[in-house]
Amino acid sequence: MQGKKDYQEKLFNNFQLSNRVPKTNFYRRLKGVLDLNFLYKQTKEYYGESGQKSIDPVVFFKLCLVGYLENLISDRKLISHCSMRLDILYFIGYDIDEELPWHSTISRTRQLFPESIFEEVFTKVLQMCIATGMVSGHTQAIDSAPVKANASMDTLELKVPEEDLEDHLKKIRAISAMDKEVPYRKSKDNKSDKDQRSITASKKELDAIKGRNKKWAKDQDQRPGAGNKGAKYTSNKTHYSPTDPDARISVKPGKARKLNYLSQLSVDTAHHVITDIRAYHADGKDNQQLPDIVKRLQRRLWKNGLVWENCVADTGYSSGENYAFLEQQGLKSFIPPHGTYKGGPSNMFYVKEHDHYLCPRGEIIPFKKVFLDSRTKTKKKSYRASSKICKGCPLRSTCLGKVNEKQFSVTYFRAEYQRNIERVNSPQGRYMKGKRQSTVEPVFGTLTQFMGMRKINTLGLKQANKVMHLSAMAYNLKKYLKFEQKRSNSGLGKRAFKVFVKSVVQHLFLALLRHQKLTFQY
Repeated sequence: MQGKKDYQEKLFNNFQLSNRVPKTNFYRRLKGVLDLNFLYKQTKEYYGESGQKSIDPVVFFKLCLVGYLENLISDRKLISHCSMRLDILYFIGYDIDEELPWHSTISRTRQLFPESIFEEVFTKVLQMCIATGMVSGHTQAIDSAPVKANASMDTLELKVPEEDLEDHLKKIRAISAMDKEVPYRKSKDNKSDKDQRSITASKKELDAIKGRNKKWAKDQDQRPGAGNKGAKYTSNKTHYSPTDPDARISVKPGKARKLNYLSQLSVDTAHHVITDIRAYHADGKDNQQLPDIVKRLQRRLWKNGLVWENCVADTGYSSGENYAFLEQQGLKSFIPPHGTYKGGPSNMFYVKEHDHYLCPRGEIIPFKKVFLDSRTKTKKKSYRASSKICKGCPLRSTCLGKVNEKQFSVTYFRAEYQRNIERVNSPQGRYMKGKRQSTVEPVFGTLTQFMGMRKINTLGLKQANKVMHLSAMAYNLKKYLKFEQKRSNSGLGKRAFKVFVKSVVQHLFLALLRHQKLTFQY
């Protein structure tokens, strides 16, 4: 017999969320392990003593985590999504007839709390992972990736010197056909300061930009995709974003220029747990930011009883200063050097004991001085031989060229480079390279594609840093629950407890034997 369901709402109903959400549900399990009650004390100073009650800080952080777990970057969509999910309502502590906070409350509360609060919650989640044995600490893989900022390339404005704007335009920028066709969009509100609007580039740098713009106007307007937004040539030295002054123009090979932030990520190689994340300006170099990353990460691991030994990163973090810094911190670097690195002239032999080079004929080219390279801003060592040594040498024409004496410079950190290269080329170094490629790179892909980090939905570097911490928390919590489930299913937790009890009993027994032996001797 065919059935037919007629729906009629009941005036009264007995309903409990706890009965409807299964015990195996992700958010129910997360509610059981995530304790954020410490936030009440940490955030109390940011509220007044009178007025209407604001959103519960624990509810705020749980809502934010739901957004990144569900890959939602819009606060409006987040509230709409949560109102339709019974398991999420149970997780955040709301009943089905309770009205959720207004979406703008999420944005205002995010701005209210400082970065330190978000970092504390991130550390709390990391400590949960450490307590279950997910983090070894000894090997950390570091990498970076650009994340799209909440600003458009169409609103870019020129940095203006004291001279007239029109004269400035003629001097540094060739107006292409595309510029004439695409209308200029004015930003609603200019949030930049005076320093951001003024040009700091030198004449040489401006001339180089002028040449690139002329080439772009001549050759690039006819290429496929030249009319797309952001396709025109722009530079951080001549342009800025009035919408988000902290966003910087950056480009990846094969992609259009965009306003981005740079996310620096550190991942533990044991179970791919994120141990550190931070937002930086997208026009900075990786090797400039490595010392800041290492100091912060080493301090965090040390506070949690973990010792960091191996630092694994790609070529972008390579520099002599970084190699020396890592050695001072007691870390082994596995960072491949740049392809342009040369430890010295290839046709000469270096004598380490006396710090000089021997030319092909055996003549000494001594060390002269240490200086700072004006172009690269790095320390170098200068070596120079007297013109008398090279006089009458049969190799003079090929060795010296137009100069009268043999002189060259070598990086000041040659020894650090050589030690790092030996580690990189060793079997352990090849293993570390595979670890980095299989650890930190997939994590970045997960964050950008599935954890709400494909675009920063806030303005400013501080707010972007909060977004990245929330995305990393969501990732770590997902890893944590998966690890806990596997451990409970496999019985690993019971076996680990048995091993722990056995080791404690053995230590107590040995201590008792030592005590009896000492008593007997006396």
